[in-house]
Amino acid sequence: MILADKIIEERKKNGWSQEELAEKLDVSRQSVSKWEGAQSTPDLQKILKMSELFGVSTDYLLKDDMENAEYVETSEEEGSVRKISMEEANAFLELNKKLATGTALATALAVLCPVCLIFMAGMTEYDPNMENVAVSLGMIWLFAFIAAAVSIFIMNGMKISKYEYLEKEMIETAYGVSGMVKDKKEKYAEKHIRNIIAGVVLCIIGVIAIFQIPLLGDTDFIGASMVCIMFLFEAAGAFFLVKTSCIQSGFDKLLQEDDYTPEKKKDKVSGVISTVYWLLATAVFLVWSFITNSWEITWIVWAVAGVLYPAVLGIAKLIKSKK
Repeated sequence: MILADKIIEERKKNGWSQEELAEKLDVSRQSVSKWEGAQSTPDLQKILKMSELFGVSTDYLLKDDMENAEYVETSEEEGSVRKISMEEANAFLELNKKLATGTALATALAVLCPVCLIFMAGMTEYDPNMENVAVSLGMIWLFAFIAAAVSIFIMNGMKISKYEYLEKEMIETAYGVSGMVKDKKEKYAEKHIRNIIAGVVLCIIGVIAIFQIPLLGDTDFIGASMVCIMFLFEAAGAFFLVKTSCIQSGFDKLLQEDDYTPEKKKDKVSGVISTVYWLLATAVFLVWSFITNSWEITWIVWAVAGVLYPAVLGIAKLIKSKK
């Protein structure tokens, strides 16, 4: 039995018309008609979706020599799919876009938090007696920026929490939603690329500032000033990168693409490892920085952590696959 016949058989078993099946698959009725008439073949994503809807294995749908349906049992939790309406999708995208700016600003503030402390430390080169004042002002700036950043993260988290299911649960979009989201994603694509380029360029310029120290004079004040300039550029770069990534992830959540595919939503290990990994990286950065007071050096923790992160995830998944 070919795929076309199997689609007809399973559709009729469920009592669905071609129009109803098309709506569940977010395609036109004409597409379903062509599949059933063997005039075209659905793509892999639609076959996977039909496998879930019909409760049969993909092998049964794809292999012509399998005449008898191979039904797949799913638990109530796994079988439950949340329906996303057009209004709900638009409300989420609008809120996500608004909060993206706040999240990017909070990230930039977190990057900038040691700037005053570093600059004031460099100023003590000209007046060692002001060291205590410099440290006090620098610490006030540092904790004020951290408090502001954390406050924004918490407020944004509370506002977006009602849509948390998009990251964890299986979803099904109403007719037309997927097309609407894809259209908005395509229109944003060019801006997304520009923001990524701007963010990367700013981060690179920030690093270049460090290499100007020997040219300008290797003094504490010049060194501290260049490090502060580096942080300013890094903060600006982080703003562009985080903002555009937040907006892009909103589209991916509704389309269940990239980091939000059904397979990755079921992967609880990566989420736990990511949380623990970045908490440890933060702890190492703060402990090392406060003990040595070498903020101009300790920022390298984030670069190393970013490089090692994919490797850590890869090793974790390899270990999981062998169990």
